[in-house]
Amino acid sequence: MTVGAGDVRGRQRRKRMEIFAFLFLTAVLMPAIAVSAVGGYGLAVWVYQMAAGPPGPPSAH
Repeated sequence: MTVGAGDVRGRQRRKRMEIFAFLFLTAVLMPAIAVSAVGGYGLAVWVYQMAAGPPGPPSAH
């Protein structure tokens, strides 16, 4: 069975799109998710400490 030119071009295009998707996921999406997660956790701790006070023993005032 022979492989047509369209099939070869289709495979090349699919491979190129897979490489683009991999690079987008590793270079853009995952760092953005990591920064968002750390920033969200920091914001949650900050808001909690605004309501409950800073950690540590209570002040002697």
